[in-house]
Amino acid sequence: MVRIKRGKTVRKKRKRLFQQTKGFRWGRKNRFKLAKDALRHAMAHAFHGRKRKKRDMRKLWQLQINAACREDGLTYSKFIYGLKKNKIELDRKVLSQLAQNHPEIFKKIAEQAKS
Repeated sequence: MVRIKRGKTVRKKRKRLFQQTKGFRWGRKNRFKLAKDALRHAMAHAFHGRKRKKRDMRKLWQLQINAACREDGLTYSKFIYGLKKNKIELDRKVLSQLAQNHPEIFKKIAEQAKS
């Protein structure tokens, strides 16, 4: 039987891991055991961060819509209820952009939601 040495595969695996941990502080960038653990934690945080980003953006849009509604004498909840009742299907991102960039259009939508 031929003896199989794993030098190439191990080197390739470690090289890839160290490329991913480049920029980490202290031994977490160049010591395999520490780098492997640091990368595992970093990937977990990145996953949660991608989910949290969606949550945070929706919160921001709601705040911006609420601020624009208050100028027209409406609360956010009454505004959204009015939209659903009048079958106006615009998502919060679009409503937020309208409130910021096109306030006159947003006012028309708010008037429809009031009635």
